[in-house]
Amino acid sequence: MQMNKITLLIGDNQSVFRFGLKTLLCNKPEIEIIGEAADGESLVELAVNLKPDIVLTDLKMPLLDGLAATKVLLQSMPNCRIIALSSSVKDAVILQILEAGVMGYLVKSAEADEINEAIQTVYKRKPYFCKEIMPRLNDIISRNYSNAKSNFKEAFTEREIDIIRLICMEYTSKEIADKLYLSKRTVEGHRTKIMTKIGAKSIARVITYAIEYNIYSATT
Repeated sequence: MQMNKITLLIGDNQSVFRFGLKTLLCNKPEIEIIGEAADGESLVELAVNLKPDIVLTDLKMPLLDGLAATKVLLQSMPNCRIIALSSSVKDAVILQILEAGVMGYLVKSAEADEINEAIQTVYKRKPYFCKEIMPRLNDIISRNYSNAKSNFKEAFTEREIDIIRLICMEYTSKEIADKLYLSKRTVEGHRTKIMTKIGAKSIARVITYAIEYNIYSATT
């Protein structure tokens, strides 16, 4: 039986980089690149028309940058899975990317294996942050939110906190259900409540929130 391929849309204003990505991924039979865009407006238009499984987009593009394109896409296509590409690892950029609602983040110098791993992970609706970012997340967020007024852990039940921590550890709803002896439907109900309380539109925001308020440490 032939498995469904992961359909991918690439956004980058550099044709050489797009060609390089296609070359890196061409030997991955499970991935099919169905389109490419050189600017943010074209990226949004193609994504709406082609409905790819994953959008892999650079942040610096003409007409509409990758960050703005991400926000537009998630407004019109809330279930869109987006991996951001950037040559920058500055704290402000990382926070902007996460808060925009992307499910993955890669530096543009990432190796082929890591790009493939990110695509496979995000396709399963799990967040993926590149190895240059994960060790720094806790420090970045704690410094940028050092003036936060209070810790909101009391807003969650103990069960919800357990689920938040497992989400941060990249467990799926099924895996969380098995671990906590709950039904998958119950876990998904808790996930919805958690995201509503946080005001999150993506799992990435749940993770940054958990780190921000000391519910979870990215270094553990």
